[in-house]
Parts: sequence; structure tokens; C-alpha cells
Amino acid sequence: MAIPKIAAMLRLSRCERDMTVTSSLPASKHNLLSELATGLDQHSLTWLSGYFAGLAEARPANDAPVPTAPVISAVVGEVGVNRRATVLYGSQTGNAQRVAEALYERLESEGLPVRLVRADRYSTKELKDEVLLYIVMSTQGDGDPPDDSIAFVEFLNGRRAPKLSQLKYGVLGLGDSSYPVFCGISQRLDDRLAELGAQRLLAPGAADLDIDSVATPWTDEALQHARSELDDAKAVGKVGTVTPLRPKSAYTRERPYQAELLVNQRITGRDSEKDVRHIEIALEGSGLSYQPGDALGVWPTQSDSLVDQIVDALALDGNETVVCKDSSRPLREWLTRWRELTQITRPFLTAHAARVDAQGLHELLQPAGASDLRRWLETRQLIDVLRTWPAPWTATELVQALRPLTPRLYSIASSPLAVGEEVHLTVANVAFEVGGEARWGAASQYLSQLEEGQHLPIFIEENTRFRLPSDPGRDIIMIGPGTGIAPFRAFVQHRVETQATGRNWLFFGNPHFSSDFLYQSEWQRALKDGHLDRLDLAFSRDQEEKVYVQHLLWERRSELFEWLEAGAHLYVCGDASRMAVDVQETLLRVARHEGKKDEVQARAWLDQLAAQGRYARDVY
Repeated sequence: MAIPKIAAMLRLSRCERDMTVTSSLPASKHNLLSELATGLDQHSLTWLSGYFAGLAEARPANDAPVPTAPVISAVVGEVGVNRRATVLYGSQTGNAQRVAEALYERLESEGLPVRLVRADRYSTKELKDEVLLYIVMSTQGDGDPPDDSIAFVEFLNGRRAPKLSQLKYGVLGLGDSSYPVFCGISQRLDDRLAELGAQRLLAPGAADLDIDSVATPWTDEALQHARSELDDAKAVGKVGTVTPLRPKSAYTRERPYQAELLVNQRITGRDSEKDVRHIEIALEGSGLSYQPGDALGVWPTQSDSLVDQIVDALALDGNETVVCKDSSRPLREWLTRWRELTQITRPFLTAHAARVDAQGLHELLQPAGASDLRRWLETRQLIDVLRTWPAPWTATELVQALRPLTPRLYSIASSPLAVGEEVHLTVANVAFEVGGEARWGAASQYLSQLEEGQHLPIFIEENTRFRLPSDPGRDIIMIGPGTGIAPFRAFVQHRVETQATGRNWLFFGNPHFSSDFLYQSEWQRALKDGHLDRLDLAFSRDQEEKVYVQHLLWERRSELFEWLEAGAHLYVCGDASRMAVDVQETLLRVARHEGKKDEVQARAWLDQLAAQGRYARDVY
């Protein structure tokens, strides 16, 4: 495939520089650690822990995730290290981490020995000695594990997984019932643990986007079982957590900060089919802090016109008081601030189908119609259901059946070192038509219509798996089509401010150069100033044959593989269902072609990059 002219014009390179690449911890070091720990008493292990912690304090705080290594943890007293609970989580957007941390804190507050472990930090050789394991795992795509859990899931499903007759466990899954496979990975984990001989302590939980309605009673039951199983271990003291808790903030998901909107600027051209906004928000005085790679949570407010349409379609009184879960509000307030109106769930459709004799709706809900339902849900909203298949709902029944409104997470597009007490976003305003009537995304429309000077409720969501390398001499490769460009604007800003010496290579794609080149002047200036070493552009509709970022990756396969073999970190941000899948397949293809690897070796190569923190994805 020919290189687009604009890519050739804008791609620049610095002279190659000699550099020492810091390698990841090799297997020999793992063996030395294990040998070092063997036979040591608790006092010696504690001393070693402090020694290594001191070394870590002297180095940069934003270290990338390290390869899974043996975990040295000890419990004070006569009870062995296996007499503890392990809370293991796999999280893509932070929700599973939040639930796991809450469970860990509740167990710890009871005086029970417990540790918290992210799945990619878990030493799988310890599984055979676990006695109490709680797994909290989100679902990615159609029933797949999140990125940080792939290696753990593959181990558990593989031939090396041990028999687990000594283990008692519980699994909580987080998912989205609008997908055909709901919480599929957690169900498979539960089945596999039972197959390996473990004893299920409580039924597997499956939480929809209304997470707490399932997670809270599930953690209540988990706590009861832990009290029973570990009561004799209370006196042994704390277990050092493998994955630290996130620092507490005055403003959280539950208590957001009311921030002032400083800038709301469209950055696509008038001829563009997309309305993409650059948004700047003030953080001064909030105490909120973030790093490049983190996300900003935004609580949206539903459109008044949409609320009016729903109330009118059901012939309800918007001022009617509705009581739900000990909260009493007017119906209009429930619909405006507390309920999802632009996303439909299978449970709601099922409840609606029970009220109306509609063959088309019933066919969509059949297992054979799963793919049709998925496509239908992508372009239909609550008002379309109510108008297509009219059915009676009372105000109370409607509020109880609708899913609670949830915040939206946006990749942060700024470095605080460059912008000070501000946070920037790159937001695509989702807008389309159904039957000639306008439809929109709840949060993107809310943000796009906010005026400068107004306030919006926000919070910071950490993403520790999507961080710049701690070694500023490492090269980075960034793949971010569309609004996936956001975190890489932050990355480059941060690398400039910290005077990082590693090279920066960016792949960006969108439909048209003339109208969809997001932050064009910034990237051109970065090239000119030497802050961006390479820029490859894929404007898919500017030539007869469509060109996407994965095509450019393949064209640059030799240099791409050289960078990665020399220690570069590779990042992907954007669409999970198509782009990220195509990029991953291309990377595997590159490994086979340039590295002369077979299918198994190519997969192992990419898995190793991920384990070293050198292949990270922020996909949605």
C-alpha cells in the first residue's frame, strides 16, 4: 500500500542516538530473589522489604508495571502465609479495582489477614497454597478478560493450573447487560475454579453498570464467609499488600468536584462529519491531581427535551413523586440526573417485552437474535423502544426498571506540568438520527453544550497501567486514531517538560486531513521543535483505498520491530471492538514476519511486552 503523501511530508526523524536500554527484571534475578528469601525469618524479610522500598523511593514514582515476580509476604505469628484472604482484581476502567479495594478495606477493618493484588501482579505459583480467594473482574468486549488479567486467565485455563482442593473462593463479575455475553469471563473463572477442585463459598455475582446494587450484597456475604474462615487468624497481624491502595481524595466518584469549564472549542472543520471538542477545566483549589494516562470522570445531566419526550410518550406526570431505594424525588429529577436514558439494557427490554405483544421485540431477545440485538442497541435509545412498542409504565415502575446513570470516563489530554491546575479533554460529540429525529450521547452532548464559566461534576480515575516509562531515555510508540489521540497529547507534553531523551513516534488516523486532523498545529510544531520524532498519518477517506493506522504499522514493520526490540514502550488508545483488535493482529503479524516467530512465539512475545509494561492499552 502506498504511503499517504501527507505522512511522507510530515514524518521526520532525529539522528539515531546511542542509548542504554534498561532491561526488565530477568529470570535470573527472580531466582536470586527466591533464593534470598528462602529460610529467612519474619524480621529478616521485613528488613529486606524496607531496604527495597528505600531503593524505590530514590527512583521516579511513575514506574511502569514490572513483570510478574515472586511475591514475598509474611504474616506475623504461628499461622502460615496461606492463612489469609487474597482479593484479586482485573480492571479495565477502574470499577473492579474500586470494588476490590472496598472489600479489602472491610476485611482489614475486621482485623482479618488480607492482601490486595492486581491480576498482572499475582504470582501464579502461589495459587496452589491459597485457602481463601476473592476475585473481582470486569468484562472486556463480549465476555473477555481485561488487559491486566489475560495472563492470569490463560494460566488458570492451562495445563499448568494446579489442583485446588484446599481453596475456597468467590467470584464477582462486572459487565454490561447490553452486550450479548454478560459477565462471561467471571462465569468462566467460577466454573474453572470449581473444575480444579476448589469450593465455591458464594454464588458468582454479576453486576451490571449499576454496580453497587450487586457488589454491596456480594461483599457483605464475602465478609461473613471470611470471618468464619479466618477467625483463628485475626491475631497474626497484617499482610503486606502486593498492589497498594489508591490515595484518598476529598473528591471521588461518589463526591465529585464542581469544576469550572474554561474552554469548549470545536477542533474539527466545518466540513467534518464529526464534532470533536477540546475542553479545558479548572482544578485550582480542588486538590485534585493526575498523571498522563489517567482519566477524568464526568457525571452528565440528561437533556430536558429528551426527558420531556419520555414523559409525554408514557403520558406520565413529571412532577409525580417517586420513591426508590429510600430516595424520594420527582419523576423529572429521577430521569434528568439519576437514570440512563440513552443506553438500553437487556433487562429493561425483557421487562418491556412482558408488557407488550410484539413479535419483533421478542425475536430480538431470543438467543438466536443476539447479534441483531447488539446492532439494534447501537443506534436505538429508550425513546425508540417506547415509541416502537408502546406499553404502559407507572412512574415508579419506570424508575425501578431503568439503569442508574453512571459517570463517563475520558482519557486526559494534558500534563499538569504543562497546563498547571487544569485538565484537558478531547471529546467527540456523539450525534445521529433515527427516523429523522436527533439522538445523542448523554455525556458528550452535555459537555458540548456547556458554556464557558459553567460548572460540571468531575473526579479523577487513576490508570496505573497506562503510564509513561520511568526511564526517560526509553522510546515510545503511540497509536491513537480519532479521540484516542488524547492521552498522547499529554504524553508528549510531559516528555517535553521533563526533558525526556527517548524518541516519540505517533500514529494518528481519522477520515480527512483537511477537517479531521486533531491538534494539527501542535503536532507540526512538535515535529519542527524536535519533540516528536516521527508522525505517521492515516486519513482513511482521502484516497480511493481506505488507509488505517494498522496499515501504516505494517508498512513500518521493520522499524517498528527494531524500536520494540531495543526496549521501546508501545501504547494503544481508542476503539476496543475494531481498531485495537486490528492493531493487535498487525503486531502479531509483525512479530512473525520480522522476528521469524511462529504463532505461539509471536503471542508469547506480545504477552511479554505487556507483562513488562511495554504494551499498554486504553481502549473502550
